[in-house]
Amino acid sequence: MSETTTAQIRPESTRRAVLNTLKGSSGNLVEWYDVYIYTVFVSYFEKQFFAPEETNSTIYAYAIFAITFLMRPVGSWFFGRFADRHGRRAALTLSISLMAGCSFVIAITPTHASIGVWAAIVLIACRLVQGFATGGEYGTSATYMSEAATRTRRGFFSSFQYVTLVGGHVLAQFTLLLMFGFFTEDQIRDSGWRIPFVIGGLGALVVLWMRRTMDESLTDEQLRVARTTKRAGSLRTLVIEHWKPLLLCFLITMGGTIAFYTYSVNAPAIVKTTYSDAALTATWINLIGLIFLMLLQPLGGALSDRVGRKPLLVGFGVGGLFYTYVLITFLPQTTNPIASFLLVAIGYVILTGYTSINALVKAELFPFHVRALGVGLGYALANSAFGGTSPLIYQVFKAQDQVPLFIGYVTACIAISLLVYIFGLTNKAETPLDAEQGSAFSRDGNTARVRGGRT
Repeated sequence: MSETTTAQIRPESTRRAVLNTLKGSSGNLVEWYDVYIYTVFVSYFEKQFFAPEETNSTIYAYAIFAITFLMRPVGSWFFGRFADRHGRRAALTLSISLMAGCSFVIAITPTHASIGVWAAIVLIACRLVQGFATGGEYGTSATYMSEAATRTRRGFFSSFQYVTLVGGHVLAQFTLLLMFGFFTEDQIRDSGWRIPFVIGGLGALVVLWMRRTMDESLTDEQLRVARTTKRAGSLRTLVIEHWKPLLLCFLITMGGTIAFYTYSVNAPAIVKTTYSDAALTATWINLIGLIFLMLLQPLGGALSDRVGRKPLLVGFGVGGLFYTYVLITFLPQTTNPIASFLLVAIGYVILTGYTSINALVKAELFPFHVRALGVGLGYALANSAFGGTSPLIYQVFKAQDQVPLFIGYVTACIAISLLVYIFGLTNKAETPLDAEQGSAFSRDGNTARVRGGRT
């Protein structure tokens, strides 16, 4: 690619980055809201899709949550290939359309009492399609937000992927809290659980309209190259020529994703169980905790722009290595709401070392022509194997009174990723994104060399 003259970050560049970040992350918010309303409301609607006398309905419901992750690698391949060949905006628009349709279908699906086993079959089918769409959303949005960010603030801007990812969980919890103000628990179990899915579908339609106006993060030259070469979005090219960064992406994700679901899904579920006689108290603890996690993300991203990505990842790995035992062991025994919140909040501080920058770290591993595919596939494979199965594995070990084995499993995964953070990553090294857009760690905070694109 041709090399342009030295460029300077202008105010309009920052404004454009802000607008594109808002438009790109809004879809992420809605998609993850659709993902998390399932886990937040599962205890209320599980008997609607399975026979009321079925004693294993909770495990079945979490099994459906887990199997949707099997579709994420497929979705990441399809959407990553599509995004690398046709642009990020088109892929993001398609993924949000699929999420909207499935949310509406779940909202109107008849119960087990009306159509028997077909209720569960429809639920499984919709969740599989949503898993397919989510697999595409993560890699493509991570790529888009990293590419759309100004070079000296990539960590800050890209952190909004997890602001909105966690924000989806916050909205799901907040929706439950609002419903407690209008409905009884029995009313929510009866038909009130349908309302959140309708909200998710409507929100996706709004985002679909917004995404039609956001900028494409690839330059015209990059799009021309992508459309005229078979290497763009090629799985063969990725596996043969970029297998090392793909493996790194997988191993970076492994410990982070299992910690994320353990801390942000299993921990809130533990809180709900502990305060089963005070559902409103549990909801407030979980909601405030998730808001805290959401607000931490830009701080972690901004810090990484100053000190680099590696120190934050190592901090997460060391913290997670020791704190997982504390969280999972003592949270079920804690009946003081403030103490419960503090246990969860400390875990979220540790988790931010991974969540705030992991999308950018992965995007910085790959060149533009396989970036969406590489980020999405590496993440989805690890996420499917370790992250999405975490709630189910915890429920199974808990039912067998073997929670310490679950703690050991999570800790071992984090330990493997920690070794990768220490020995596999170099802090502040030049990345493919730097070569394409200018170094994020230039000595001069305002100028940098730019190759083949805009600042």
